[in-house]
Amino acid sequence: MPGLIGKKIGMTSVFSADGKNVPCTVIEVGPCVVTQVKTVEKDGYDALQLGFQEQKEKHLTKPEIGHFAKAGVTPKRHLAEFKGFEGEYKLGDTISVDFFNDNDFVDIVGTSKGKGFQGVVKRHGFGGVGQATHGQHNRLRAPGSVGACSYPAKVFKGMRMAGQTGNERVTVQNLKVVKVIPEHNVIMIKGSVPGCKGSIVLIEK
Repeated sequence: MPGLIGKKIGMTSVFSADGKNVPCTVIEVGPCVVTQVKTVEKDGYDALQLGFQEQKEKHLTKPEIGHFAKAGVTPKRHLAEFKGFEGEYKLGDTISVDFFNDNDFVDIVGTSKGKGFQGVVKRHGFGGVGQATHGQHNRLRAPGSVGACSYPAKVFKGMRMAGQTGNERVTVQNLKVVKVIPEHNVIMIKGSVPGCKGSIVLIEK
């Protein structure tokens, strides 16, 4: 799907035409620069590689410096590929937030907040065990049985257990674009978006 790279700024709320208070996520989108054009003849598929945010050249490797020099653009911090763009784009072309319109529906891809090692109640929503009395010591938030003991004598793969929570790629689909503000390169998305303030997200049509 075609889309752009953006940075999550934070959350706010706006009033809709019918007077409802709508919670929104504010995202700085682009401007993104075309750093590579992939074609079926050369690469086996059509796609555009876009770059976002400036980067100092001293932080790049020589192949990366050559990649940006070939495109004729300044070094970029974040790169991402998108398929399905309509129209012809050349190296160095800039795509801004005008690519989106009010009332569009988009998918947002981001990295969720990391919460460290968590138990099953927080990680999977387990209800906890029964009563807090009758001699129970510290088993209120325990997972309970994880499988049979004699046969098959193993814990099945995929069993919901305690472990690392968050800090993974998350896609939220069909979020509505409430407002596009071109002069500030900002769009407002209805609802929440994965990640913390300042995190990089992909906005796909």
